[in-house]
Amino acid sequence: MSTARVDYIAPWWTYWLHNFPHINLRFQPVDNTFLPQDENYQQSLIFLGCVAAAGLGVTLLFLAVYLSCLCCCREEEEEESKRPNSCCVTWSAVTAGLISCAAVGVGFYGNSETNDGVYQLTYSMYNANHTLAGVDSLVAGTMGSMQSGLKQHLARLDEIFATRGDYVQTLRFMQQMTDSIIKQLVGLPDWDQSKVDLAAIADRVAQVEYYRWLTYLLLLILDLVICLMACLGLAKQSRWLLTTMMVFGVLTLILSWASLGADTATAVGTSDFCVSPDKFLMNQTKGFVSTDIVHYYLYCSQSLPNPFQQSLTVFQRSLTTMQIQIQGLLQFAVPLFPTAEKDLMSIQNLLNSSEASLHQLTALLDCRSLNKDYLDALMGVCYDGVEGLLYLCLFSLLAACAFCAMLCAIPRAWRHIASRERDYDDIDEEDPFNPQARRIAAHNPNRANMHSFCSYSSSMGSQTSLHPPAQAVSNAPVSEYMNQSVLFGGNPRYENVPLIGRGSPPPSYSPSMRATYLSMTDDQIRHFGNDFQA
Repeated sequence: MSTARVDYIAPWWTYWLHNFPHINLRFQPVDNTFLPQDENYQQSLIFLGCVAAAGLGVTLLFLAVYLSCLCCCREEEEEESKRPNSCCVTWSAVTAGLISCAAVGVGFYGNSETNDGVYQLTYSMYNANHTLAGVDSLVAGTMGSMQSGLKQHLARLDEIFATRGDYVQTLRFMQQMTDSIIKQLVGLPDWDQSKVDLAAIADRVAQVEYYRWLTYLLLLILDLVICLMACLGLAKQSRWLLTTMMVFGVLTLILSWASLGADTATAVGTSDFCVSPDKFLMNQTKGFVSTDIVHYYLYCSQSLPNPFQQSLTVFQRSLTTMQIQIQGLLQFAVPLFPTAEKDLMSIQNLLNSSEASLHQLTALLDCRSLNKDYLDALMGVCYDGVEGLLYLCLFSLLAACAFCAMLCAIPRAWRHIASRERDYDDIDEEDPFNPQARRIAAHNPNRANMHSFCSYSSSMGSQTSLHPPAQAVSNAPVSEYMNQSVLFGGNPRYENVPLIGRGSPPPSYSPSMRATYLSMTDDQIRHFGNDFQA
């Protein structure tokens, strides 16, 4: 028996994943039919994880070779070669950061989609379990009332009506109807006897999904934090921060490849189920549920007969017949046997409650409820779930590429920062004509004062205490002085005006004079200034 399904069509990406090569660990092709208990099929999924592990090994080997070449090959330290390298590092870092941000965005979406699909699966499984549990409860309750309560009342009425053969014959007929009802109820499938507990499976799936969702959330946050900290390290030119991020980058690279392997194997296995879910479920239910019943619930087609229709019809007719018999006994036997009224009323109430249970049982056994739960579960797993897994695979792949680029850029940035620090270390901070030294002195006033031959403010007091003799002003152009003043200190200093008034330009000095000046103490400089003024 086969029925074409029109209410569920597997998405195209499940067929694409289903056609992936299925190879076991002995490199032998395996059938792609979903058989989770089969050892070869399990090995074919593990093989996909091993492919991701091989990709990780190739990536780590490439990084090792790259770092070895970077350490062994010394680059030239000329200015012309520094600028292109710095630009290359910058663009590599920017590219890695953009790819990492895109990967995190894709990962958040994929994680949410997968969680939605699994939630829809577990919700449908809980609903289906509630329906099946309701069927079992109604069947057990009805059988219990028929076997115990109804038979007890019939036994007492048999004693009361012992003198009336016609009434005893009616009781015997009601006993046959009761046995017929029990027989029909026993023929219904007992879902408790099945080996599959949907509620327990849903609980395990929900628990695994919670930890999976939380793990991916932490991994996404870790990727984002590492990317931001690496960018901060490049901006601040912090070598220790870049080194720390490089270590975490290697860890995240390993996690990305591991998640890629796990997601790929899960997506392929789920797609194998989604391509032919009916076949798998019929094989799983074989032995304790008939094929007609499974077919009825999986397809729920009007062309398929209800396998419970005959049992429910017999149940309804038997109840109707018993109710008619009880009404006759209440009308004709109670005036003759008043003590039988209590048992007859109890039987009538029991039949009324059984009829209510019959209506509920008919509604629960209808295929529309369970078929809807089945289709909702398929939509959740095969559409949202597998789609989310594909996005997570894309996230893992993008994250691996981003961190690989970052691990290539960080060592070059580290060397570039170290080279710049060596260049700064070569500058003489005691040189009074070094602009960097003047900036350091401005930020650190506790350093020893740097004296200039053209300034007496630090050694001879205020300019108001200087009384230079009146002399004719020199005809030397002021611009010449300003040029020499800029040569000494970088900016013209106004405390040098007394020298202009004396008609004396700033003295020039040789490198030997500079060395002598730097070796003098403050007292010697003051004494030298007094002599120079005199």
